[in-house]
Amino acid sequence: MLLVSHTARAEALEAALTVCQQLIEAGVIPVMAAEERQRVLEFAGSALDIALLYDDVSVSEIDSAIVLGGDGTILRAAEVLRGAAAPILGVNLGHVGFLAESEKHDLAKATTHLLRGEYTVEERLSLQVWVKHRDEIVYETWALNEATLEKAARERMLEVMIEVDERPLSSFGCDGVIISTPTGSTAYSFSAGGPIVWPSVEALLVVSLSPHSLFNRPLVVDPGSSIVVEVLDRNQGDGVLWCDGRRAWDLPQGARVIVKRSEIPVRLARIADAPFTDRLVNKFHLPVEGWRGLKRGD
Repeated sequence: MLLVSHTARAEALEAALTVCQQLIEAGVIPVMAAEERQRVLEFAGSALDIALLYDDVSVSEIDSAIVLGGDGTILRAAEVLRGAAAPILGVNLGHVGFLAESEKHDLAKATTHLLRGEYTVEERLSLQVWVKHRDEIVYETWALNEATLEKAARERMLEVMIEVDERPLSSFGCDGVIISTPTGSTAYSFSAGGPIVWPSVEALLVVSLSPHSLFNRPLVVDPGSSIVVEVLDRNQGDGVLWCDGRRAWDLPQGARVIVKRSEIPVRLARIADAPFTDRLVNKFHLPVEGWRGLKRGD
């Protein structure tokens, strides 16, 4: 079982050590990346049978993964396990932790569920992203939450043209453009005024950042569509592409960012059968006082 943790914090180190001990007692080999493994061993002050990812165990040999941290740590784990069958169970040690399935106080219980196979797997839509410049693909990556084009210089706008399904939609100046999945609709897209989309909905979102345009509404696009954002030649500076806030690529004038639905989903382990509505209420602390429940016949 792969263990990914935000080991820069003492709280996360303590939680990682607890999980390692629980796994070893259950006869399961905990696997960690080199730097994280070293920090946990130093924190434990004693030897623990923790396998080293890539050296002792390959990604294809991982059965499942438990992630201790916030959404950023879960995104890092998804990057490590890209294309593998292993599901990811997130335990929130951060603030919101929208991708996490459990909270720190349920850590032992969540680990037990994973060990016993008492979970379902939810496949989340992800994005495949290409950068094309002068008719050549110069970069390829992916994203679970969003691909974002942003202006590289704070003092200048980014001039873009948006295309959907090989047809021009609009050109305008802006601070950037977010292309998001439903999973990412509660992340950067949400902060930019985009709609919250239930994870079970298959769609792509296009949300502009501070657009200088009368047409500035977020778009919800068919998941089979192709979305292109071109950095126009009239720009006075370059742009930058960010995917999940983790992978960046500079965008010169004339660069085209092509985004489609990826054939590889991200597999999340779910141990609770709570509806997404409850997750929204709990994570955003939404006021629901006064609700009296369903009436007969509703």
